[in-house]
Amino acid sequence: MDYMHTIIMGFMQGLTEFLPVSSSGHIVLTSVIYKMITGQDFTVAGEEEVFFDIMLHLGTLIAVCIYFRKEIVIFIKSFFTALKTRNFNNYRAMLPVYIVTGTFFTCCVAYPISDFCETLLTRPVVVGGLLMITGIILLISEKLSNRIEVKSTEVNFKKSILIGIAQGLAIFPGISRSGSTIATALACGVGRVNAARYSFLLSIPVILIAVVYESKDILDPAIYSNLSWGPILAGAVVAGVVGYLCIKYFIIFLNRFSLNAFGYYCLAIGLSAIIYFKFFA
Repeated sequence: MDYMHTIIMGFMQGLTEFLPVSSSGHIVLTSVIYKMITGQDFTVAGEEEVFFDIMLHLGTLIAVCIYFRKEIVIFIKSFFTALKTRNFNNYRAMLPVYIVTGTFFTCCVAYPISDFCETLLTRPVVVGGLLMITGIILLISEKLSNRIEVKSTEVNFKKSILIGIAQGLAIFPGISRSGSTIATALACGVGRVNAARYSFLLSIPVILIAVVYESKDILDPAIYSNLSWGPILAGAVVAGVVGYLCIKYFIIFLNRFSLNAFGYYCLAIGLSAIIYFKFFA
């Protein structure tokens, strides 16, 4: 792997991991286009690419942990205080419980279909179609959120289960993790900013689990001596920095605007991918 490739991929991962546009879909399309331009076989993903994908996710994982570091400490302290006092009326104390609940249901949905979803990574036409589905989900969620009577802008057990299921379905490349979780939260009546913050916090255990799961395929120590460490680390750093900035400014964006712009973008990019890879590639 070369620096140009890894930096482009790192930038794309950081930009799309937390925006509701599907990082997996954009990574697939970007990688395929880059390989086509450079004359590589885009239907093959070697061990180095698998490891690079793990490093990209680690970069964005570190970004979200750094951004929410103060909140994470507060939530953990509140949880253990609630355990001691046996009083879980505090939302901060319950949030770790909701995150664990959501993660459990994510794993229940995602694990059985993970192998099938991996086969879609080399099918850009399918990815384009799934991106269009993401766009439709975002547009529908905005309509629903405007019509629903909001009784509570916070997450509860029922909402955490639904959001967790939505996140599990985002294992399909092209279905946005942040988009599906935020859209589901909005449709459940969760406040716009709370929906985004919960989505980002919910990504922490899921990204960590994904990193561990993907690592099982590259346990041979001999692999690591032949890796392009410089380009790989450069891509991971770019993913982390860009991811941090995206979290910061996306939350500001949601305070003022809807998700419709991202919905129309996903429809456009998905349709473009289908047309290009179906008829011209």
